Formats: sequence, structure tokens, C-alpha cells
Amino acid sequence: MIKLALVGCGRIAKRHSELLGNQQIENAGLAAVCDIVEAKARVIGEQFGVPWFTDMHKMAREADIDAFVVLTESGNHASNVIELAPYGKHIIVEKPMALTLTDADHMIAACDEAGVKLFVVKQNRFNVPVVKLREALKVGRFGKLVMGTVRVRWCRPQAYYDQDAWRGTWALDGGVLTNQASHHVDLLEWMMGDVVSVSAMSATRLVDIEAEDTAAVILTFANGALGIIEATGGTRPKDLEGSISILGEGGTVVIGGFAVNKLETWNFLDAGPEDADVIEKYSVNPPSVYGFGHQAYYEHVVDVIRNGGPQLVDGIQGRRSLELISAIYESIETGRRVDLRFNPKVAKLGRG
Repeated sequence: MIKLALVGCGRIAKRHSELLGNQQIENAGLAAVCDIVEAKARVIGEQFGVPWFTDMHKMAREADIDAFVVLTESGNHASNVIELAPYGKHIIVEKPMALTLTDADHMIAACDEAGVKLFVVKQNRFNVPVVKLREALKVGRFGKLVMGTVRVRWCRPQAYYDQDAWRGTWALDGGVLTNQASHHVDLLEWMMGDVVSVSAMSATRLVDIEAEDTAAVILTFANGALGIIEATGGTRPKDLEGSISILGEGGTVVIGGFAVNKLETWNFLDAGPEDADVIEKYSVNPPSVYGFGHQAYYEHVVDVIRNGGPQLVDGIQGRRSLELISAIYESIETGRRVDLRFNPKVAKLGRG
């Protein structure tokens, strides 16, 4: 049994604690929780009958745990991971792994030095239709890739940001690109390959925050294909769409729904018998806006810890999508195309 401890008991902790505390993950369970706000820690601790703490170091010393799950504010992920690594427990960290590339590098180095694994939560990679799309790409059904597009049309009103003072700030959160769309940015790069350059614009239209609530990005990929990222928290009155579209010379796939969960289009020139009912078989309604994949993600993590084998999203993979997001912000600030790989000079993310 892998015993996991939550560091941070905010909004996303509800999903993690329910999976772990209700024994929905085979060979894993919730062992302890921690939050600097006592009430938040106590509520989850008492709900699932596990010890709760207000100091993560005290929890690390006193609780019987095998791994930490860092669910604090994005801008605090790096310091939390770096401080926890010396305890010799594996670390799972929510997206984005950090807000600056320097912090990401320090996190990877700290875990390497301590000999622990660093897992970055990218649960949408485990969504049933996403797995099927990835399989089609790997066997070459698309041929030459033409274009990849992700759209995040979600509703994040002012009340969402007013829940916590850190939301929407440059120092601790970022905007729609860093928070709501980060999974979709990861999926696009995972499917389409390395990005060569980005050009981006953003706006803050409907909420009072430091960062953006709306962005549009054009990408060029190393394979010659183009990409588009459309992201907004300004959809009203409710979430509309979280989608990815992949177009190639051999076919087209569109996964929609509000959390990349509904296979809408599956058309290939070399259509086979399996394709006839693939849409019906590979669409799954997720349990929440966070998508389907948290359970499958945890099952993957537990398997890696128990049995070894490659991690699907380790620190290096987490850094890769962070570098792309950082380049997007650099383009927004400069008004110019930004080539990857690069070192950010004026991007505000993580700097406050």
C-alpha cells in the first residue's frame, strides 16, 4: 500500500482526497493532510479519518507516508518540493510544476539529489479518447501533420478569483494559460511534437486580476505543422468546451466535451473495421471539470513506485510544457515571435 500525504487542502484537494480517501486507487490510500489554514486541513483530515497538520515538516517527520502530493499555490510548488525532497519520499506535484524555468530546474535537481521520483500531474493524458488519439499518432495514421488546435472556453467569474487572494496573480498563479489551459497546452505539444516558435496576444476582459483571462496563440512545430491555442475563462454563463483537434494528410480527429472527454470526429483515409464504433467506445463522461484521468494517473504513479518503469510525466516533461507557456508569455510582453528554446527576459509569470 502506497501511503500518500496531501500538502495543501484547497479547491483541487477535494478531487485528490476523494480518490485516495475513498480507496478508489488500488494499492494506495490517504495517510495525512496538511494546510497552513487549520480549518482546511481539519475538514479533510476528519472527513477521511487521517492525521491533519498545519506544518508540512511536522507531517513529514511524524506521519507514516511514502509520497507527498503538493497541491499548494502554483507559485509555491517549487519551494515546497525543494524543502520536502530531503525527506526521501517521492513527490507528486499539481500542474503547473512551477512558474519559472529556474524553479523547475531546481525542483528536478533537488529530487535527483535526494533520489526520489518527481511526478507532475497531467491527468488529461489518461483520458480515454486522448489515449486513443495518441495511439493513432504513434502508428502513423495521420501521416504528415498539418495543424493542431486546442480550445479552452471555460467560465471563471470574479467569484472564482475572489476565493483566494493569490488567484490570478503573477507571483503565485498566472492567468488562463498557466492555470485552466496548461493541460491542453501539454496535450498539444505531446501530440504535435517540439515547438519552434510562438506568437501570442492576451487580454483581461471580464475579471479584475493581474494576469490574462483570454489569450490567442499561433505556434510553428519542428515538423512544419502549425498550431493554435485559444483559451479564455470568459465564457458565460458556464463552461463550454475543452478540446483538441489534430489534422493530418491521413485523417482528422477532434476530441471535445468540456474536459477533452468526448470523441467527436474520427475520420481516416485508411478506415478499418474498428473505426466504425470507435466514437461510441472511446468517449467517457468525466466525474468533474478536472476530467477523467486523475484515477488512471494515480494508478500509473503507484505502478511506477511499486514496480519501476518509465514515468509518463516526470520533471523533464513537466518543464517542457512550462517552457512553452513561458515563451507564450514572453511573446505577449514583447509583441514579437519568440523562438524556442529560450530564456525568458520580460515574461511576468512567477515574478510578481
